[in-house]
Amino acid sequence: MKKTILLIHTGGTISMAMSAEGAVMPNKENPLMQESNKLDSLATIIEIEAFNLPSPHITPKEMLQLRNLIVEQTTAQQIDGVVITHGTDTLEETAYFLELTTNLAIPIVLTGAMRSSNELGADGIYNLVEAVRVAVDEEARDKGVLVVMNDEVHLAVNTTKTSTSSVNTFQSPQYGPIGLITKSRILFHHAPIRRQYVEVNHLSKRVAMLKVYAGMEEDLLDVVLACKYEGVVLEGLGQGNVPPSVVKGIESLIQRNIPVVLVSRCFNGIAEGVYGYMGGGKMLEDLGAIFATGINGQKARLKLLIGLNTTGKPLNLKDFFL
Repeated sequence: MKKTILLIHTGGTISMAMSAEGAVMPNKENPLMQESNKLDSLATIIEIEAFNLPSPHITPKEMLQLRNLIVEQTTAQQIDGVVITHGTDTLEETAYFLELTTNLAIPIVLTGAMRSSNELGADGIYNLVEAVRVAVDEEARDKGVLVVMNDEVHLAVNTTKTSTSSVNTFQSPQYGPIGLITKSRILFHHAPIRRQYVEVNHLSKRVAMLKVYAGMEEDLLDVVLACKYEGVVLEGLGQGNVPPSVVKGIESLIQRNIPVVLVSRCFNGIAEGVYGYMGGGKMLEDLGAIFATGINGQKARLKLLIGLNTTGKPLNLKDFFL
């Protein structure tokens, strides 16, 4: 008996076409909506177009809409897996948002394309078929939200876009893919140890993110305060260090109960409080800064946003990030 897959379209390059002038633009009608016949042999497809947006237009508001749509559809009917087509620029952020805000055993798989629908070597339909193949695979259950691109399966928590244009742009630094896709089967070789889930119904509080650089000055943190952000993520140097010039600004935010989360701007490794000098991670930790382990800046921002907007009892943010 074929499984039932909920296929949700959101737009992105996978649904776009290149014009005669060479500009990749959204189509008035998503061409993927005409391709469901290619998937009929794999599953019974329930197809919905949630929106048709370039991925830089996606905000946490749309991410929450997607989460609510998945919950509504899986509550109303028997769904064995979810596949979402999405633009690649913010795909990892939507995937991570859904990872933290859904607690379903069924697979939720995001996919996209690096080449538009009418370009030579277009990869959209191929990635979509592979994503459905993963979503119907029994071993894909209980592994959290997945990203499928270029014959690889990645965990949403680990994967990031690493190239502006290459078809193998999605990689999981340090960890690698959790599965490989061949012509005949899906080969999973490891799985997540644990998952986190947070109940979120609205996103009223705001979180900023700043990349730390040599000679950074305090006034940027003054702007965070002046604009009334409720939290800030800093992509720190090395293991989570900052220039001494911004320490006072960090301390001022923490004293006003505005959480400051540190990640590393490095491609690999884990941020943690090690150095005790002025601006060192250990000093910042002693001031009350929170270290996010194993995630990049954009994911840490979403995690803090979700943590601050949780429904019900407030979270202990330090425990949440650990």
